[in-house]
Amino acid sequence: MVTVVAASAAAAALFNVRVPRRRLGEPGALAPFDAGDEMSDTSSFLDQVERYSAHNYHPLPVVLERGEGCWVWDIEGTKYLDMLSAYSAVNQGHRHPRIIAALKEQADKLTLTSRAFHNDQMGPFLEELCAATGFERALPMNTGAEAVETAIKAARKWGYTVKGVAEDQAEIIVCTDNFHGRTTTIVGFSSEDQYRYGFGPFTPGFKLVEYGDADALAAAITPNTVGWLVEPLQGEAGVVVPPDGYFGACEEICRANNVLVLNDEIQTGLGRTGRMFCGDWDGDRGDILIVGKALGGGVYPVSAILANDEIMDVFHPGDHGSTFGGNPLGAAVGRVALQVIQDEGLVEKSDRLGTWFMDQLRGLDSPHVGEVRGRGLMIGVVIKDESGPARPFCEALQARGILAKETHHQVIRFAPPLVIDQETLEWVIPQVAEVLEGAAVAV
Repeated sequence: MVTVVAASAAAAALFNVRVPRRRLGEPGALAPFDAGDEMSDTSSFLDQVERYSAHNYHPLPVVLERGEGCWVWDIEGTKYLDMLSAYSAVNQGHRHPRIIAALKEQADKLTLTSRAFHNDQMGPFLEELCAATGFERALPMNTGAEAVETAIKAARKWGYTVKGVAEDQAEIIVCTDNFHGRTTTIVGFSSEDQYRYGFGPFTPGFKLVEYGDADALAAAITPNTVGWLVEPLQGEAGVVVPPDGYFGACEEICRANNVLVLNDEIQTGLGRTGRMFCGDWDGDRGDILIVGKALGGGVYPVSAILANDEIMDVFHPGDHGSTFGGNPLGAAVGRVALQVIQDEGLVEKSDRLGTWFMDQLRGLDSPHVGEVRGRGLMIGVVIKDESGPARPFCEALQARGILAKETHHQVIRFAPPLVIDQETLEWVIPQVAEVLEGAAVAV
């Protein structure tokens, strides 16, 4: 049985670390408590969520109310460094001034038209998105899962109308440990039992192969294969980096067999991995590029698929749609979100700081760390099984003013906003060292 402790001095004691006294404004420091607030203590908010929310998440016990750049503050005034970035949705940092200004300006003019009418923001947004990605057309949606579903529909219809696959026989190959969203179609091809349990029956037409094995992909292709859906780096699986050459080799296999590459860059794209898109590390951006999260600048859900004419031309009026997809508020935000990444050099910054940070983490003398892996500022620290799960380590980091989250039980994910600077990361290293070099978790 693993001992899980609260994010407090008890967590620090478990790892034999010392929580120093902090001045007001420093990470971990407490601001004066306002007893006049109707509900100003953390426990009240946690009790409220426990009472009224479905129990489909297990967050760290912190209640945030404000953010700026790479920092967030909880309701009691404690300052934390955000090392998760809302799963890469906050690449540009919390409340980036240019993005907030665009949001407010557009909100004062027009927010929603549906696709029954045109608006003056969607066209410019799609043109700029195509220019940034190198594709001829885009189809805007809202959430990442919607974009994945849209890519699946595009690949299937392309298979029937262009490749000539017999009706209802199209197959799409997916990878073990994939994470592409939470819809019933998507969880149906997951290899994670919990994601599937109780939600069947599932959509047919998907074939699972081992991630990182190009030969397995080649062996799975049949005349009915229309696409290969893949993450160029698996985030939810534990920041799993495939073997060198894997993505490029698989693209060649797909092209040789007239199979589309559906490249899911919802978490890995827009600078997160030290390239504009993670596929740029080893190959290209695929035939259908799936983007989201950071495209909304951390303030609004914006997603899209991108492809060239041969694929996008399969869609006709009435085939697919979204009331909110391409709305003027989301489009205005998306335009500036893209500009911030490009104008502020966040791709290059992610590459430089990610390389430095991983080198520092690998240099720690920790009996608990099995591996440090990642690309750019998408980094996973793998905790050895004998040291217990990653959750208590994340709680101990919270006690030191750092918010990180475990994934796949044994991995601490470090993925700060790309606006972070080296000085802040230099502050992080000794905090992480004291936690990771401390005593083992009681099992």
